[in-house]
Amino acid sequence: MKISELRRVKIAVLDDYADVARKVADWDAISGKPEISIFRDHLTDPNALVERLRPFEVVCLMRERTRMDRNLIERLPNLKLIASTGLRNAAIDLEAAAEHGIKVVNTRYESTPTIEFTWAMILGLARKIWIENASLRTGGWQTTVGLDLRGKTLGLLGLGNIGSKVAEIAKAFEMNVLAWSQNLTEDKATEHGAKLVSKEDLFEQSDIISIHVILSEWTRGLVGDSELRLMKPSALLVNISRGPIVDEAALITALREKRIAGAAIDVFEQEPLPQEHAFRKLENVLATPHIAYSSESLLETFYKDTVSNIDAWIRSKN
Repeated sequence: MKISELRRVKIAVLDDYADVARKVADWDAISGKPEISIFRDHLTDPNALVERLRPFEVVCLMRERTRMDRNLIERLPNLKLIASTGLRNAAIDLEAAAEHGIKVVNTRYESTPTIEFTWAMILGLARKIWIENASLRTGGWQTTVGLDLRGKTLGLLGLGNIGSKVAEIAKAFEMNVLAWSQNLTEDKATEHGAKLVSKEDLFEQSDIISIHVILSEWTRGLVGDSELRLMKPSALLVNISRGPIVDEAALITALREKRIAGAAIDVFEQEPLPQEHAFRKLENVLATPHIAYSSESLLETFYKDTVSNIDAWIRSKN
């Protein structure tokens, strides 16, 4: 690729909701002075997305916000590089990208923001902070009573990189910790201060269930109506992993019928969440817009790595 051609490389940065891409990374450091377009909005209409992305050789994705499926990839003849943040991105059809000669690159990832956010959600839900904040902002005062964590049982669905750290922090709150996943061993559970139990016992005995498994064909719908019916009426559910792991309709029903006390949810079946969705309205739901990983330090890592990845790709073509 000649220098004159480098100047014509067009880069699209998608779904920069918080307008941080330009602030945390030096995009001007990319070789060849490419044309960079940063989009803060999110397009769901496939045709509109094709029209937006058609001119670009490079598309930068923020995690799984925009799906790069086969249909989209095949309609973008100019696309040569997909620069994704994170170690993996389930929203990219890697086979289709390979077939069309499109390179896919990723960035480093750090789980600390998600671990910290898990506890923000647990504490916020247990102490009903969002309810009291809303009351205060509308001229009211105390309306609820919060839940103590000491002596309560935390059930972890998954005890990997994130779940294991959540378990260790639970000990600081003097909580009992149970854990279950398909391949979890008793030794590993014990190593992280948890007790391995069956899936049924996890849901029956826990005061708070927190989900920490990745989304796969095996985990899709892993928490459904039968699991929710095992939970105590006073129990709480926290999901900061992926929306489809929980049967959304079953959870909404359980919350509406007050079969569980509440849920803290950061991830959804459809994102952004539709305006009329029940999770925006239910009183016993603490919901946030998929921000568990969205900290200053991690976004800086994501975008700086993305700039480096694109620069390396351009230089390799020169």
